[in-house]
Amino acid sequence: MTAGFIFFTVTVAVFSDPLHGLSHTHFQATKPAGSSDPQFTEKFFTQTLDHFNFNSMGNGTFSQRYLITDQYWKKGYGPIFFYTGNEGDIWEFALNSGFITELAAQQQALVIFAEHRYYGKSLPFGKESFNIPQVGLLTVEQALADYAFMIRELKEQLAASHCPVIVFGGSYGGMLSVYMRLKYPNMVAGALAASAPILSTAGLGDAAQFFRDVTADFENISPECRDAVRGAFHLLKQLADRQDYSSIQSEFALCKPPASPQDIQQLYGLLRNAFTMMAMLDYPYSTSFMGNMPANPVKVACGTMLRGLDLLANLRDAAGIVYNSTGLLTCFDLYSLYVQCADPTGCGLGFNSLAWDYQACTEVELCFESNNVTDMFPPMAFTEKDREAYCSKRWAVVPRPGWLQIQFWGDALSTANNIIFSNGDLDPWANGGVRKSLSSSLVALNISGGAHHLDLRGSNDSDPASVVRVRKAEAELIAQWVKMERFRLTAAYTQL
Repeated sequence: MTAGFIFFTVTVAVFSDPLHGLSHTHFQATKPAGSSDPQFTEKFFTQTLDHFNFNSMGNGTFSQRYLITDQYWKKGYGPIFFYTGNEGDIWEFALNSGFITELAAQQQALVIFAEHRYYGKSLPFGKESFNIPQVGLLTVEQALADYAFMIRELKEQLAASHCPVIVFGGSYGGMLSVYMRLKYPNMVAGALAASAPILSTAGLGDAAQFFRDVTADFENISPECRDAVRGAFHLLKQLADRQDYSSIQSEFALCKPPASPQDIQQLYGLLRNAFTMMAMLDYPYSTSFMGNMPANPVKVACGTMLRGLDLLANLRDAAGIVYNSTGLLTCFDLYSLYVQCADPTGCGLGFNSLAWDYQACTEVELCFESNNVTDMFPPMAFTEKDREAYCSKRWAVVPRPGWLQIQFWGDALSTANNIIFSNGDLDPWANGGVRKSLSSSLVALNISGGAHHLDLRGSNDSDPASVVRVRKAEAELIAQWVKMERFRLTAAYTQL
């Protein structure tokens, strides 16, 4: 997911005159009021390479990174808050999930952030990790087994065998938290799954939903904003149809002129991805998460799109909010700023993008499309047939549609318990997740005015009242789960 699912640092700007360099806006990422940085220690865990085949790797191991702080922990008694790392460097998640450490301070918890195999520094085969067949050990099941094994071993090392474990995650990490509760309920007492699209990524839902919801965020600021974006793409298409590539280079300050329909598709993808990122990260304060964003970036982009009659310049500058916030770029390089992959919402850049691309080619289904009817973007289809053709060529694999439904229940969750599904109504991933409570212990919490897993972020003076209420409800439910699990563990121990 782009985001969302991906973590990458982008250098990006609001442009003025492309002939005289690219201007940019300045803003500072704000630190949550009253917060203090948790004292995380970076460590490495000796992890099993292949949990499910005793012959393939000869019981080989690799070094899996994790971050830990006992700053608030009541040793041997307080709960363990375990973040199920997702598709990126684990420090990115730890430094942007302040709610977990705030809650740890309240509930005297140990906090662990575990890095997902094949991301960050947790590369099982080093630089060869993305070769075939080495990449084949990158699966959801292996990642969950990593976390289960790590939890068991660290509890033993830390004399914490009777400490209840609660898992946390955002986006794909939230999906993993749900799966941990389903797969290892003997080890995990409950899960907070923030912005976890467990339905859409299992092939359940509407292919048009994601970009329709991105569009809705801009439309909610102003229908004229939506129309301006759509109109700008129409003008771009007219230039492309005439093969007026020099004008396109000039209008969008591209480093090289496009030379083919493929280059135009790449430009469409880059521009669409910018609006996706702004919708996902539409926080009420500036951030440096997945790149730099001003406060309320959707509103900022709409102001840019409506500032004058030159729609192509406006579209270029709106994309610049994402791709050149530092103002360091003098031109846009189509193929270095954005990489097309098996996730139409974006895979990011670098090694992490390779890992996510492989996962989107195997278990995680992301066949989303834009159509220019229910959304404001050019028609860009990505069907299951498209996915299969791409993945066969790129990774020599055939995707397994519906596998996550079989393995992790899909929408048949009624027999599970102790899971919170939180979603913000500004987040285009929200409607791919659980929006209604399924029982008293399968609780959906909806955040009005909330973007992508806003509730996991640390408290901020600019937070809407809705997220303050949701965090309070989450804290109360988690405290109940900890109390129930402590009772269960104590009862089991006394019976020995």
